[in-house]
Amino acid sequence: MITGQGGNIGVSVGDDGVFMIDDQYAPLSARINKVIKGLSEKPIRFVLNTHWHADHTGGNENFGKTGAVIVAHANTRKRMSTEQFLKAFNRRVPASPKAALPVVTFTKSVTFHWNGDELNVFHVEHAHTDGDVVIHFKQANVFHMGDCYFSDRYPFIDTSSGDTLAGVVACADRVLALANQKTKIIPGHGPLSTRSQLKEWRDMLEAVHQQVHALKKAGKSVDEVIAAKPTKDFDEKWNGGRNADGWVSNIYGAVKKK
Repeated sequence: MITGQGGNIGVSVGDDGVFMIDDQYAPLSARINKVIKGLSEKPIRFVLNTHWHADHTGGNENFGKTGAVIVAHANTRKRMSTEQFLKAFNRRVPASPKAALPVVTFTKSVTFHWNGDELNVFHVEHAHTDGDVVIHFKQANVFHMGDCYFSDRYPFIDTSSGDTLAGVVACADRVLALANQKTKIIPGHGPLSTRSQLKEWRDMLEAVHQQVHALKKAGKSVDEVIAAKPTKDFDEKWNGGRNADGWVSNIYGAVKKK
């Protein structure tokens, strides 16, 4: 796992070449490449994007120009191809240049047989974005969950694409069902984790979801839900320096009434 200013990068090195998961921001590409060269002199053959956000795809153009094949879910390419609007930040995101777009896409799952391992990549619906994928290194017993997992804080959910807190919980459940006590889990942001740490985070999300769902079903407005402090039992450990009220405002739209 390579950390930095953007999302955590996963790297597989071996005789087949380098397989990289996410690539942070474009200005960091040279530094990232230097770190990878310290692990392997083999070329970067694939870059897999876990979703479309710029802190995970910003280096696509640079690495694509060196010969790496960019791979992602079909919805990731779709969103990168056109201007997007992130409601939570009131910010427009311009379309990515053609050279940054994934050239191989899939809708449900794809498997790479690479460096002596089997990399099972599967789509998870209605979680952080509508193009999220999780990567399971089967032999290495490692997962990369992208931004479906923020290991040290509350997660951001991109409600502009119809995603939900329940979807994030469901993604965690899917990984937990495949993981064991020796599994290592790479989050989109935060330190490397274990199964038990993911389970604790998942249970926190479920508890908050139940409270917000009940309040929303009772007809409470976003301001009323914020005032009820549904995260108060978790803020000390999970706010990650983020304003808890702001997160509740974010997830209000990510919790369905039904």
